[in-house]
Amino acid sequence: MSKSVERVRQAAHEAGLEIQIRQMSDSTHTAEDAAIQCGVTVEQIVKSLIFQGADTQSLYLFLVSGPRKLDLAKAARLTGEALHRADPKYIRKETGFAIGGVSPLGHLIDIKAYADESLMQFDVVWAAAGGTNFVFPSEPKALARAAKAQIADIAD
Repeated sequence: MSKSVERVRQAAHEAGLEIQIRQMSDSTHTAEDAAIQCGVTVEQIVKSLIFQGADTQSLYLFLVSGPRKLDLAKAARLTGEALHRADPKYIRKETGFAIGGVSPLGHLIDIKAYADESLMQFDVVWAAAGGTNFVFPSEPKALARAAKAQIADIAD
């Protein structure tokens, strides 16, 4: 198991969130791929999106349901600054995760997080666990608490 996957396991444990990380046999790189592998609807897949503040250069984590898109205007109101997609190399350097394996938990840095309220309607959601084929299920409110994510309307 990779260091990043182990970091997710440890972060979940420290946050009081007991998870079972699963390695899937095929790609979970996209929300659609992950839904197929997990046997759930794409709406139950948590996309962990990282954006960067235009003024502060701070990174922000947004947890959004698979088919939905982050509403940048809503997100900017929450963060207090305009946002743009962060460079994938910078994301990896700062968070310890590569695109496609970014988890809601276990970042190398403290990262301000937001979870879309639409995720809260499900009993279980599935999130990346630090590697492209590693995922874990969780009750969404417990996941948001563990990620220290503010629940808000952030998607369109």
